[in-house]
Amino acid sequence: MENSFNNKVLVAQVSETDRVAFYKKTYAHVGLGVLLFIVFEYLLLQNATIVEFALSMTQGYKWLLLLGGFMLITNYAESTALKTSDKNLQYLAYSGYVFAEAFIFIPLIYMAISYTNNFEIIKQAGIVTLGLFVGISSIVFITKKDFSFIKAGLSVGFFIAIGLIIAGTLFGFNLGLWFSVGMCVLAAGTILYQTSNLVNKFSTDDYIPAALGLFASLMLLFWYVLQIFMSRD
Repeated sequence: MENSFNNKVLVAQVSETDRVAFYKKTYAHVGLGVLLFIVFEYLLLQNATIVEFALSMTQGYKWLLLLGGFMLITNYAESTALKTSDKNLQYLAYSGYVFAEAFIFIPLIYMAISYTNNFEIIKQAGIVTLGLFVGISSIVFITKKDFSFIKAGLSVGFFIAIGLIIAGTLFGFNLGLWFSVGMCVLAAGTILYQTSNLVNKFSTDDYIPAALGLFASLMLLFWYVLQIFMSRD
């Protein structure tokens, strides 16, 4: 995501103290996004009608429609959060995106709970996801390198992944464990890219759109880590 406010000061141009303050704000908002996701997910799962509707959307072309709608919401939320300086609109875009994530996660979370009759597998996947997220993010802060060069590779990877998902849905074949592993690698790359953007692309006032990008990458990783856990015998 490119910064459209030329009069803003990039994080790379400010003092170490101001950079640390920006990082704290950003990751605090990622944490708030996770908490809001948990609240939304819990409330949605309490409504049988919503759960049944979400489960019905996983069948055939309906799943593609749901994914298409989710991608539109993602693009809208990211562009809105970045292009406006109104914090209320940024928070609205962020919370709307978190709600969309909670909705699309309903079938997976529902199946994960049914898989073990408790939340244990979700907890395990969550811990692994968080550990990976922290470890990957730390690479950027330790090396202080600009990883924006991986954007092209990530774009190609996502196009291939979308093509495989469409093919799998239309022709009814399971993409399997290795696809989930590959998507975890792709998600790791997006975390690396988004973390690098904290310094090289965002201004000190862009902690909400920065948090949104990191949250999106975190949830992508969690989705496929959870699928890997569920694939175990």
